[in-house]
Parts: sequence; C-alpha cells; structure tokens
Amino acid sequence: QVQLVESGGGLVQAGGSLRLSCAASGRTFSSAAMAWFRQAPDKEREFVSFISPGGITDYTDSVKGRFTISRDNARNTVYLQMNSLKSEDTAVYYCAAGRIAVMGYRQYDYWGQGTQVTVSS
Repeated sequence: QVQLVESGGGLVQAGGSLRLSCAASGRTFSSAAMAWFRQAPDKEREFVSFISPGGITDYTDSVKGRFTISRDNARNTVYLQMNSLKSEDTAVYYCAAGRIAVMGYRQYDYWGQGTQVTVSS
C-alpha cells in the first residue's frame, strides 16, 4: 500500500509561484511513475504532468514552460514547481502513483487527498 500526502497549496496572485510537494510512503517510490492531476469546480479531473521512474517528463500544453515536475527518490517526494500562475490554474491538485507514466488518470493506483491552489487575478 502506498500513501501520498500533498502539501504546498494556497492562495497566490496571478503571476506568482507555488511549489507543491507529494510525500510517498513505501519502499517502491523509485520504481513508481508519479503524476499530478487537477480538478476545478464543475470540471473533470485533468492531467497536468508526469515523471517516470527514469525521469522522463511530460506536461499538458497549458502548463508547458510554466510548470516543472521533479522527484527526489531519497526523500520519496515528487514536486511540482508552478510559475507564472494564472487564474485558470485554480483547482485542487492531486498527486498520483502508478506503474506506467501516462496521461490517463485511470492508470494510476494511488492518490493523495489533494491540495487547493487558488490564483487570484
């Protein structure tokens, strides 16, 4: 069983930055694909970014050039650095772990409880 705990969300003005963290329990973190998804009110859960065990990353188009995903296997933690935030980035952000780094949320087996990110314009 893997437990994921997100932190780092909050309220920020447009143009500002936040760094989300996701701490994972368990000894299999280094072999897990990790991802961030987000869900805004009345919208479906949306892929944001993933990082494979080998460090391959991908992003949804709307965050490319602004968000950076990284992982620290020694700390069992994955990060999402978010810069140049926009009001449309407002959502609950979820960390997920799975066996394969893909964009589809159904492929991820474990989820955190979510952290709220609110960007004021």
